Amino acid sequence: MRHSTYIIFYLISMVTYAQEMPLSDGWQFRRMGESEWLPAQVPGTVHQDLMREQRIENIYYENNELRYQWIEKENWQYQSHFNLKEGAPQNLVFEGLDTYARVYLDDSLLGECDNMFRRWVFDLSELRPGEHSLRVDFISPYQYHKKTVESYPRALPAGSETGDLKVSPFSRKAAYHFGWDWAPRIVTCGIYRKVYLQSKDTRIQEVRATLLAQRDSAAFVQFDYAIENGTGNLWLEFQGQRIEAERDPMDSQSFLAFRKKIDQAELWWPRGYGEAHLYYDTLRLFREDSLIDVFPFHYGLRKVELVNAPDSLGTSFYFKINGKPIFARGANYVPQDMLLPRVSDAGYRRLLNQAASANMNMLRVWGGGFYEKDLFYDQCDSLGIMVWQDFMFAGTMYPADQPGFLSNVKAEVEDNVKRLRQHPSIVLWCGNNEIDVAWKNWGWQKQFGYSKEDSLQLIRGYESLFKQLIPESLAALDDRPYVHTSPLSNWGNAENFKHASMHYWGVWHGRESFDQFNANVGRFMVEYGFQSFPDYKSLRRVIADSNMYLESQAMQNRQKSYIGNGEIRKQVLQYYGEPKDFKDFIEKSQAVQSKALQTAARAHRMQRGFCMGSLMWQLNDCWPGPSWSVIDYYGREKPGLDALRNAFRQTFWYVEDGVIYFSIEEDQHFDIRLRFKPEEGPMISPLIQRDFKGPGTYQLPLKELPESRDLMKTAELKYIEIFPSEI
Repeated sequence: MRHSTYIIFYLISMVTYAQEMPLSDGWQFRRMGESEWLPAQVPGTVHQDLMREQRIENIYYENNELRYQWIEKENWQYQSHFNLKEGAPQNLVFEGLDTYARVYLDDSLLGECDNMFRRWVFDLSELRPGEHSLRVDFISPYQYHKKTVESYPRALPAGSETGDLKVSPFSRKAAYHFGWDWAPRIVTCGIYRKVYLQSKDTRIQEVRATLLAQRDSAAFVQFDYAIENGTGNLWLEFQGQRIEAERDPMDSQSFLAFRKKIDQAELWWPRGYGEAHLYYDTLRLFREDSLIDVFPFHYGLRKVELVNAPDSLGTSFYFKINGKPIFARGANYVPQDMLLPRVSDAGYRRLLNQAASANMNMLRVWGGGFYEKDLFYDQCDSLGIMVWQDFMFAGTMYPADQPGFLSNVKAEVEDNVKRLRQHPSIVLWCGNNEIDVAWKNWGWQKQFGYSKEDSLQLIRGYESLFKQLIPESLAALDDRPYVHTSPLSNWGNAENFKHASMHYWGVWHGRESFDQFNANVGRFMVEYGFQSFPDYKSLRRVIADSNMYLESQAMQNRQKSYIGNGEIRKQVLQYYGEPKDFKDFIEKSQAVQSKALQTAARAHRMQRGFCMGSLMWQLNDCWPGPSWSVIDYYGREKPGLDALRNAFRQTFWYVEDGVIYFSIEEDQHFDIRLRFKPEEGPMISPLIQRDFKGPGTYQLPLKELPESRDLMKTAELKYIEIFPSEI
């Protein structure tokens, strides 16, 4: 199967003439049923507010996550006031509510919300000017779903969810909040994204651009735009040209189009393959002679294809950008905090720059988190980092037969695809994380005692969600590639490594040795990794000095993987011997992780062509604890990131056992200077020169080369210098 599309994307600036009135000030909160209101911060979460008001301690300190589990079973209220002035009618907009919320205006119910991933808009057209009260009641997911879970005809898998009542499959809320094998259980709530009043004046709502054709160095582009609440004699200005805004008078939101030729067009490329070029433009909207809206945007020109088809080796899985096969090098990205609003813009920029500096050109936004904020994708656009975007489904079967579930998901898909489809960095939509592979290989049918009818019902639900609703919704919104799940193959047998995408967990979950990374290379490695502890300084911020040892209860609680710390200790002993103390253990844990990642990434690079992607698990952390990350919660880099930085170089080589190995993307010339020390006399420095045709992999065994074979017998090789250059 081959998918392709030509698209130009835009990024919406928040600069606009359409009036937007923030409602972030003056909020208060309380536990429902209590009388005292406390100051709240919006955007924010109830855990942040409780910590700020010193009603609870740092949720990450020692075992506090366990002490404060009561918070998730309570209902919470937030209230504020605003003054509505004379003017155009307004909409009340919540960019994100986590998760089950009832919104009240002047004590009258405006509506109920049940999806963390959706944007909620309420029409206030009839609201009179003056002072008004706004209240949001958050209902505990535990309380909201308790009866549903207990009455549902079959148990749903939720192996990563801690707690006695498995509500996460029913909840359109970030799955990792309920616990994962690298995350604590902190089921929070709150107004976690912006809330504001938006005028219902005429405005530009969206601009989309599509590359129609390329001829020589010119690009022919169609710009589609939407005008909301269009009234009067409207026209637009683009690059100094007047464009008449003809529209359907019966449609309050009209999509229109105009075309432009771009001379000397420059393409958007992933990191390592060229410049991630972006164009910046502005569309201006006029009524008669009055400027009423300004819409700045930028876009990138590129073609994306997913080549997922039978071939002579099995089933391919790789990306072409602008017709060029790309070796994807990168990592899986998880949310940067359990309490999402705490992540600053600077934190986003720092983390993504760290990924870019490690020569990564792809990040997978994992399906157990949330759809990231615009800044994340803006940065990926400018850095040339491709994004594999999961929809937010992971590790369970979902109750597709529940009333309203599919319609809720459909609205979620539409909200997020419309928001994100502008970004050139996004190259793939993926339905879910590890559901298909789990259903076929993890024994859920036996574990949960499913009857034949149970299994058929769950399979129908899977297909209706991931093979019908999501792809059909996407088809109307965007034409980028879509796959229903990741991985498409399971690591259980050798044949599967020849086919499509792979999550390889023989090392760690299978307790296999690191050399199995060399023997188990798939067509596109979406997940692999090994755990380590975060920096000693990072742990000291959340663990008392008296508990800074591996066997303490507080330290044991940091480890969320069922494998435990034994596998880390086993590899530490094998490679580095008994640690002197806990600090030494931490450093050695990071060293063995680095060795594991180096082994794996090298193996993937040296099978370039068969393997076309290497995404390690995981880039970052959501709290301070042991995990598979190479950057800890506080931004401290582990040695594993350096191992990846080396293995992910565009032109990659390494030396092992007297053999120089190369993996290249372009035609390359290499000057290789060897330094030999004979038993007597000065150093001898032969020069080896080779031209290699790319893309491809090559080996130079020094014992067989005419420039070095005699010296390899009589002198000691001290070091090697390699200087690549383009041909």
